Amino acid sequence: MSGGNGNANGDGGFSFPKGPAMPKITTGAKRGNGICHDDSGPTVKATTIDELHSLQKKRSAPTTPINQSAAAAFAAVSEEERQKIQLQSISASLASLTRESGPKVVRGDPAEKKADGSTTPAYSHGQHHSIFSPGLGAVSDSSLKFTHVLYNLSPAELYEQAIKYEKGSFITSNGALATLSGAKTGRAPRDKRVVRDATTEDELWWGKGSPNIEMDEHTFMVNRERAVDYLNSLEKVFVNDQYLNWDPENRIKVRIVSARAYHSLFMHNMCIRPTPEELESFGTPDFTIYNAGQFPCNRYTHYMTSSTSVDLNLARREMVILGTQYAGEMKKGLFSVMHYLMPKRRILSLHSGCNMGKDGDVALFFGLSGTGKTTLSTDHNRYLIGDDEHCWTETGVSNIEGGCYAKCVDLSREKEPDIWNAIKFGTVLENVVFDEHTREVDYSDKSVTENTRAAYPIEFIPNAKIPCVGPHPKNVILLACDAFGVLPPVSKLNLAQTMYHFISGYTALVAGTEDGIKEPTATFSACFGAAFIMLHPTKYAAMLAEKMKTQGATGWLVNTGWSGGSYGVGNRIKLAYTRKIIDAIHSGSLLKANFKKTEIFGFEIPTEIEGIPSEILDPVNSWSDKKAHKETLLKLGGLFKKNFETFANHKIGVDGKLTEEILAAGPIF
Repeated sequence: MSGGNGNANGDGGFSFPKGPAMPKITTGAKRGNGICHDDSGPTVKATTIDELHSLQKKRSAPTTPINQSAAAAFAAVSEEERQKIQLQSISASLASLTRESGPKVVRGDPAEKKADGSTTPAYSHGQHHSIFSPGLGAVSDSSLKFTHVLYNLSPAELYEQAIKYEKGSFITSNGALATLSGAKTGRAPRDKRVVRDATTEDELWWGKGSPNIEMDEHTFMVNRERAVDYLNSLEKVFVNDQYLNWDPENRIKVRIVSARAYHSLFMHNMCIRPTPEELESFGTPDFTIYNAGQFPCNRYTHYMTSSTSVDLNLARREMVILGTQYAGEMKKGLFSVMHYLMPKRRILSLHSGCNMGKDGDVALFFGLSGTGKTTLSTDHNRYLIGDDEHCWTETGVSNIEGGCYAKCVDLSREKEPDIWNAIKFGTVLENVVFDEHTREVDYSDKSVTENTRAAYPIEFIPNAKIPCVGPHPKNVILLACDAFGVLPPVSKLNLAQTMYHFISGYTALVAGTEDGIKEPTATFSACFGAAFIMLHPTKYAAMLAEKMKTQGATGWLVNTGWSGGSYGVGNRIKLAYTRKIIDAIHSGSLLKANFKKTEIFGFEIPTEIEGIPSEILDPVNSWSDKKAHKETLLKLGGLFKKNFETFANHKIGVDGKLTEEILAAGPIF
């Protein structure tokens, strides 16, 4: 039997027609030991696999400070001495207050072998130079070990750490790092505590309506000790030295000590990233976060109501996180700190989006979740200064952060192209679901949580303005998604009205009731960010009004919610109409329109805007049931008045006159 193209030969085998000869394998001449060597290509200059791996990475080039004065100061300091000073600073940050020196710290990954095959250093950079010599009673296991410091790692290095050591970390098809935040997939505001001492007693907003829940100094120190002991017990910790606030005159140095690569990469993206030159002279941080979120707080400790505690001590400039791995706690904790520190410098801290036109006109956008703040502040025709946190100084506005923290639920390329394209290598994707084989993310899948998020550097947005600073705002836009359907699509506000509605921070959500019918529910959040403010809301409002008056800025209230009836009867105002309104505000054409005054709220509303049906500009005209409109308007006005009772007794201005002006700017029956 024969098959193929071969022919049977006489001995039962096969013969094949001769084709082109295969290339001959040649080797070098035999050496004296009779072994052939393959000389077909150049060989590596290594004799072992470990030596080969050591050739793969080269040391980062040494850097020098930018300015000459700093260069002179550092000229006499060797690279080794500089690292020693840096590690002493980190050791001091990790010091327990019951011991006279901090832990022994050394730079580098404990898993990486040195050239001699060892993993433990011969000496500690982090030991303090002091004459203190502990007795036998002071020795502990933690004092005998080294804590390895992974300092300001790059995104690529943090990817490697997360993939190797943190379960639930994966590289998605778009190059982002998918991570899990554990049991907590959102902030825990009821577990946030602020130390109440002689200073904060008078300065901060306490009591009804305040987000500041008190704790004493002793309890904070108990939690701090617990966090520091946990971090020091680990073989390695991640340390980020970064900045807050793009305004160089008012930036804050922050140090974040954490146990997870996920947390380190998150803060690398969200804070402002220092240059190598800036790191060399970073020095002592202005504020330190101890993120021991994988370890719970002690439920028997005073003031603790769960296993989670997020604690701020403004006098010590420290924050402790226990019992939650949700990274947003660090971002918003630092925002709270800025809400305390900046007003002391007569700088207004704001929970807002901010963009700038080609002619330098800046607009601030305030709005709670679902109002369209991110969508409307991200405009291809304007530069993005920032999406969430800003400062308004004597010279203009500046972004507090170095990144964006965007919601991912139901994200699509069509609806949010900038956010979609920003999710790439370097981005952290929190709690998303992806295909186990292709690693393609399904943004509509809410199996883990609805609060899926992406954290990425702001330069991932193509039209971001770097550095993230701009001149004084020309327009202040307050956004509300009014599901009651009685607020006009746009209203011009005077200063008192701007303060009133800024303090109110209104939107209306659609919540399910017990019988399954959905109806609007009013939500108020002071200064459009009540969870993060530290001082009384009227203080921020007064600063806002003062800056608006000085710079001639105009206040606007824009309703992105319903028209022609409440939710279930009316329709959502078209996004195209809202964009035309925002464009008219930016261009200045809306200021030139004819206005008329509404009843109850006393808003100034335009009679016409190009490209928008005039009947929707005054809500009463778009409601078929006029009686229902009046009743709903009165109901909403009543909700505003009830909410404002919390602030009515706080007197500001000469003889409380400013408080009276603000109250008079509310709804009048």
